[in-house]
Amino acid sequence: MHGTRPYPDEPVGAFPAPPATFEDGDGRQIDVRAPDTFEDVIEDCVTMYDAFDPSDRAQGIPPTGEQRIRNWLETIADYSVNVVACHDGDVIGHAVLVPDTDDVAAIDSRGEIEWELAIFVLQEYQRAGIGTQLLEHLLGHASNVGIDRVWLTVERWNKPAIALYERVGFEATGTESFEQEMAILLE
Repeated sequence: MHGTRPYPDEPVGAFPAPPATFEDGDGRQIDVRAPDTFEDVIEDCVTMYDAFDPSDRAQGIPPTGEQRIRNWLETIADYSVNVVACHDGDVIGHAVLVPDTDDVAAIDSRGEIEWELAIFVLQEYQRAGIGTQLLEHLLGHASNVGIDRVWLTVERWNKPAIALYERVGFEATGTESFEQEMAILLE
């Protein structure tokens, strides 16, 4: 076992990697891509998160208010791994992996690092398969750049999210009072 949390014994994969275009459950053309640098899409993500319904926030993210959103995104920009979903050129979904360390050399080598996952899809685009595609493409991109340990926490009441994570191969690992910790080991 590496890091501080347990991971499944067997790796899961292979996941598709971006770029990709698909038709969502509502017939919209959705583009999924991994930007060369997060700075390429940070403004579009600020716009998306500013329109995000605050009642769907989890564990304080995304923050509310344009400046707090911008500060949060700029804080994670340098070392995060990002995939965005776009409809008609607008970012409508964002999935991100953030390293569990401040050790820049370890982050750059990707070895032995655990990465925390967060994923958000604008409310009017939810329940159309976008979250699944976004998550799978983030995991495929992560695997391609040498990441193999991904974890997340999800509120126990959020059954749709837990079902999504289980469908792609996450397993429940830790228990906390209001949150379920889950992890996946990538090929």
